Amino acid sequence: MAARSAVFLDRDGVINRDSELFIRSVEEFQPLPGSLDAIRRLKQAGWAVVVCTNQSGVGRGLYSLATLDSIHAHLRGLLAEQGTALDGIYACPHLPEAGCACRKPRPGMLLQAAEELDLDLGNSFMVGDAARDLEAGIAAGTRPVLVCTGKGEETLDAGTMPDVPVFDTLKDFAEWLLAGGMSDQGHSITQ
Repeated sequence: MAARSAVFLDRDGVINRDSELFIRSVEEFQPLPGSLDAIRRLKQAGWAVVVCTNQSGVGRGLYSLATLDSIHAHLRGLLAEQGTALDGIYACPHLPEAGCACRKPRPGMLLQAAEELDLDLGNSFMVGDAARDLEAGIAAGTRPVLVCTGKGEETLDAGTMPDVPVFDTLKDFAEWLLAGGMSDQGHSITQ
């Protein structure tokens, strides 16, 4: 069986509202409009969908691994209500200074997911709202995509990723991809 193509997603600022104070509880996890439906539609079209998220709030002692697990169980429940599911959730709980291989911009989470889930990185996308998400995607060999939700506008204004396709939301990216966007070989697309 051939390896599957995937859409890797950052979590905070892409799927749900971000917070400078971290998402510390299930109650603080608020999906962005259209994000869960975008995941459902990508899955229906045959894409693997994998979340890769830095969660240094665990390392900082702001919330526990058990709380992080409950937030992800809540996300899975919301997706189940939509009739879909993620292929995987990978989270780095380490502090930035830990030097681990999993914290984005390093590609460790994407590489681990690709190995465990038999994913074709060269035909996959990494969707994020921060330069570190896109850098991790590039390092793993995926195609980076910036969304303007979360920190996206700030990332766009910084101009650090000039040749990356840009979309307003995850929903807009999914609509583009499902309409045959892959044939547009990486030209910068501002929606």
